[in-house]
Amino acid sequence: MAMTKAEAAKLTQDLMLRGVIETIVKESPLLGLLPFMEVTGTAVTYNREATMPAASFYDVGDVWTEATPSFTPITAALKILGGDADVDNFLQATYADPNDIEAEVIASRAKATAHLFSDAFFNGDATANPKAFDGITKAIPAGQTIAAGASGGPLTLDLMDQLIDLVKPGRPDALCLSKRTRRKLSSLRRASGNLLETDVDQFGRRALFYDGILLVVDDFVSDTQSKGTSGKTSWSTP
Repeated sequence: MAMTKAEAAKLTQDLMLRGVIETIVKESPLLGLLPFMEVTGTAVTYNREATMPAASFYDVGDVWTEATPSFTPITAALKILGGDADVDNFLQATYADPNDIEAEVIASRAKATAHLFSDAFFNGDATANPKAFDGITKAIPAGQTIAAGASGGPLTLDLMDQLIDLVKPGRPDALCLSKRTRRKLSSLRRASGNLLETDVDQFGRRALFYDGILLVVDDFVSDTQSKGTSGKTSWSTP
């Protein structure tokens, strides 16, 4: 009697592709957009414009009035972000087929680091965790935010345009938003008879755009912000 299929299957290993199928965001989309620089020291200090020098019209022979701008110095302390990824040499030498265990562990650690960076970028609070940095929720100054209502409210295309207009000079490079906000924005555009534009970003990947501005959808943009009596509001940032 010939060997059965069930018995033959016991002696055969299913084909396994090298690598692990990713089911969550592989890396922070922000890391590909933000500029990075080397810093010598323990902090970076930059100046935020507070007031502009006043300008005036003059007639011939008038005495020109001196005016100077004012700035607010902002200091951002350097923080360390990373993780330790260890793989026993024995396991790497004997269990690395068909998957490279060391490569998979390092890739997983890198993904976790990217996720933590995204979380801190939006929601970081150096007061609650002195080892972390403040996210843009705390860093955005007064006058650069708008609210849909005393306790929040529905997103509208007019609010999106107001948010974009808060960026001066020029237009924002990107708009960061949650998946829930992206769905609502898509619904609004469809209702208006238009769709969100699709194109490729600087890395050749397909991306969504609103009025020519890149939409960065991130899982760590909060949908549980508190505003008035509501604790389920979202926010978007340019």
